[in-house]
Amino acid sequence: MNVQTDAAPAAAQPPAAHDAFSFVKEAGGIEEYRLDSNDLQVLLMQQAAAPVACFMLTYRVGSRHERTGLTGATHMLEHLMFKGTERFNARDGTSIFHTLQRVGARVNASTWFDRTNYYELLPKEHLPTAVEIEADRMRGLLLRPDDVESERTVILNEHDQGQNDPFRNLYHAVWAAAFTAHSYHHPTIGWRPDIERASPEDLRGFYDAFYWPKNATATIIGDVEREDALGQVAEHFGGIDRGPGDGAEANGQAPATREPEQRGERRVTVRQQGQLGALLMGYKGPAGRSEDADALAVLARILASGKGSRCYRRLTDRGLTAEVFAMIPRLHDPGLFSLFAFLAPERTHDEVEEALDEVVRDVKEHGVTDEEVARAKRQLKAQEAFGRDGPFSIAAQVNEAIAAGDWTLYAQFMDRIERVTPEDVHRAAKAYLDREQRTVGRYVPD
Repeated sequence: MNVQTDAAPAAAQPPAAHDAFSFVKEAGGIEEYRLDSNDLQVLLMQQAAAPVACFMLTYRVGSRHERTGLTGATHMLEHLMFKGTERFNARDGTSIFHTLQRVGARVNASTWFDRTNYYELLPKEHLPTAVEIEADRMRGLLLRPDDVESERTVILNEHDQGQNDPFRNLYHAVWAAAFTAHSYHHPTIGWRPDIERASPEDLRGFYDAFYWPKNATATIIGDVEREDALGQVAEHFGGIDRGPGDGAEANGQAPATREPEQRGERRVTVRQQGQLGALLMGYKGPAGRSEDADALAVLARILASGKGSRCYRRLTDRGLTAEVFAMIPRLHDPGLFSLFAFLAPERTHDEVEEALDEVVRDVKEHGVTDEEVARAKRQLKAQEAFGRDGPFSIAAQVNEAIAAGDWTLYAQFMDRIERVTPEDVHRAAKAYLDREQRTVGRYVPD
């Protein structure tokens, strides 16, 4: 794989690239360009398997960037971005959903800790429509007070529905306890009192801080011609100002606080109506770009993926749990390595926690085998291959790599996982599965 880290000389420019752009690098079949007029990052992957194209615009802003008192702002803006602009609005019969869906587009958006993304998957000949709409609402959002109020009602209903899910509440409770200073403490949807009082002026300030070309990446994947696709981006985005700077810091907002070192285990309990209990152990982990995150991804598979995993053999196969799974999301800043166990009927939290501690202790003391690492690698590679089936799936994975801070994580993933050794996994287990740096949450059916 030829990954170029510096701007390429003219001779390395791909054939027929648009003259409004500078070519930056290529990795994993994806070409990176920079729109010279405003530094918009553009990723392009030509894939002619079907006559469709995916256009995804990723803004490097998520709940991590929210200040106390305005949690949920990113998610509220995600909703409001569909309320329209002067050109595309329901009043004139040109709403964003109507305009896109009438040409057969699949359209939606999502928000998480580190990013917000908007996407359209549509017949390739209608790609210009998607590009035009995304460029128009990047700086043209109306943000009318009546729109804010109508979406506030929708979001509060979404929030309250989520409160009925005890496992979601357990997840939020553990993250809130694990992070006391860093904004990963906040759920992406926000705290209810903040949703209730967020004003149009608050949201406009947030929008003006982050919704600019310098803070965005446009990803185009599918059956497209390079020159045509880049030309559409240049036409519609080229006239937009770069933006006031790099997000929050340029607009008087403080950067995310670094989480202080945790000194001692923390515990939370969620009591709610339900039938079977659950246990969540969250250990402080590394940032997503770290090589340690690769080792922990392998460890997660060894511990809790399939009937050959350690947690299945020690807990599920012995009737202690209905299911155990492990996860290590690749976030921009250090997150959590989590073990989530659903208790079997008539089993207690103490029994399950003791068994999980035994599994963790064994890995830390004795390490893992070559066979376990090889099996985990096969599972991760298969999952990755299945997750790269089609333009949207690829764009979605690139989106998460952008959020973590480097889109080439998508291109490098297979090679990075292949380099992980049993020694790497053992070292990572000893470094991160630290009882003093974990948060244990219990869901107790009420």
